[in-house]
Amino acid sequence: MNQQQQASLSPEAVLGEFKKHGVTHIVWLPDSETNWLYQLMKAEPTLTIIPVSREGQAISTAAGLVVGGKKPVVLIQNTGMLEAGDSIRGWGLGMHTPVVLVVGYRGWTRHGVNSASDVANFTEPFLNALGIHYYLIETNDDVSRISLAFEEAERTRRPVAVLVGDEYHGFIR
Repeated sequence: MNQQQQASLSPEAVLGEFKKHGVTHIVWLPDSETNWLYQLMKAEPTLTIIPVSREGQAISTAAGLVVGGKKPVVLIQNTGMLEAGDSIRGWGLGMHTPVVLVVGYRGWTRHGVNSASDVANFTEPFLNALGIHYYLIETNDDVSRISLAFEEAERTRRPVAVLVGDEYHGFIR
């Protein structure tokens, strides 16, 4: 494995964490950056993929799955997470839904050099305003933080976010 591969986030590692925690459903808004992860999820017989048309719908769908005894993950971008704010508040926090939100951290540069209107500037303040704890993952070395998110969501009966800071490198081959 070369240095670039070691410093990237592989979709196999992310899917491995989902399987380790018994995820039954992936509720997601399709996007181009997660195509390789999608291909792996689609081939995984233990997962049901539920595409949605709006991110707010993803949160309510996940809450319904939890009530029905399933274990979903919500897979969205940070732009859509902002759009889903009321749904996260009502369905996620209000109903005490233990769900992991895997959020593509679009615009995140690690150096904070963004235009004033870049969505990356609003992602963490948004989560903090809702009191949603989050973990940042960038490489396979960070993937165990997904386990921390699952454990915390179960323990607290609240949504927990995993911010994927390497969406433009690790998931594109």
